[in-house]
Amino acid sequence: MEAEALGQNYDAAVSRAENVLLPAFDSWRTRGLSDLAPIGVTRGSFDWLIQGFKQQQKYKDVDAHTKRTYDNGTQLFADHILKDGSRAGSRQVGDFTKAFVDAVYAKLLVVESLDAGGNVVRRERRRMAIAAMGACRRAWFVMQRAEEAIAPADNPFAKMGLKKLAPGQKKAETPTATWEELAIFRNEARRLGYNSLATAALTAWEWLQREEHLFGAFEIAHYRPKERPNSVCVVHPKTGEEAWWPLFDDAGKMLFPELMPELDAIKAGMLSGLVFRRDHKHRRNRVPTPWMTARDGLDYLRAIVKEIVRSAGLRDELSFTSFRHGGFTEGADSDLSDAELRAAGRHRSARQLPTYAKRTRKQLISGAQKRRAERTKPAGLSE
Repeated sequence: MEAEALGQNYDAAVSRAENVLLPAFDSWRTRGLSDLAPIGVTRGSFDWLIQGFKQQQKYKDVDAHTKRTYDNGTQLFADHILKDGSRAGSRQVGDFTKAFVDAVYAKLLVVESLDAGGNVVRRERRRMAIAAMGACRRAWFVMQRAEEAIAPADNPFAKMGLKKLAPGQKKAETPTATWEELAIFRNEARRLGYNSLATAALTAWEWLQREEHLFGAFEIAHYRPKERPNSVCVVHPKTGEEAWWPLFDDAGKMLFPELMPELDAIKAGMLSGLVFRRDHKHRRNRVPTPWMTARDGLDYLRAIVKEIVRSAGLRDELSFTSFRHGGFTEGADSDLSDAELRAAGRHRSARQLPTYAKRTRKQLISGAQKRRAERTKPAGLSE
């Protein structure tokens, strides 16, 4: 077999990969043992359990990012090659034991590769392995309710006692960007032709939105619609919140004078759809496409952000999330109250719910004004 292009038709590419190329790869990897397995998924196998899980409403109701996490995690476990040369996914779920799952997890936790000198290098992929166990655990629970006669009630993926950090390892914190670093990033993004990313970074800073929300849920209709021309709907799918932010204070002054002209220009050029799309001139498709896709998620976006960060000479550890964290830090430095920060980030507890909605507009305006005042102090940037 030789390398081949799968073409632009996604469905045809998937069919070719799943029905021809991957089976051939499995045949080579297992030295022909996979050829002896019956074509299709065997009822009662782990592959069958995962296939059934993806047909359940509880799988269909989750967002694209979570689906991708489930898909990658269950596939990682199912494709693990056992000592007898078979896949873990081909094994009957009735034969699964806690010891078997623990053994596979231990294998998935460490991956080996060769360096330039031919030496074996072992590295740990704890986060990926734990995510895989979580995805398998969820799939098992869902299918146990749907197929209780086949899927055992005792979930071998439950209560594994997995630790997210290795012994002695400290939790890594997301680096926080400064306002100056945001400005440098935006200038470099524009120079490289990524205008949408320049505006998106400022949006994340101002409205404290996560990247999956900005690139997967923020639409033209959310920004200054005809029925609410002085507001924007800030979407937070993770918390189930859709908050209408005021764009002007009570005196009619812009609360976000750097950001609003850029969003106004984007809205003038598009009638509907996502606000932020791949608009750089050197893209493959002339029609702007979403940064976030069902197949790749935000991988391409994050690679481009890293390219901009390095090109601008900024700290290499900075990511797009750093700008959202920078906005939160600016809010804290501006002496925003706890209520104002919760209003901006849409974080709240059930006990605070009754009074929260009544104070939201006032908190948002006050918070935006305080942050801008902190940002434009004599020691900082001027208006």
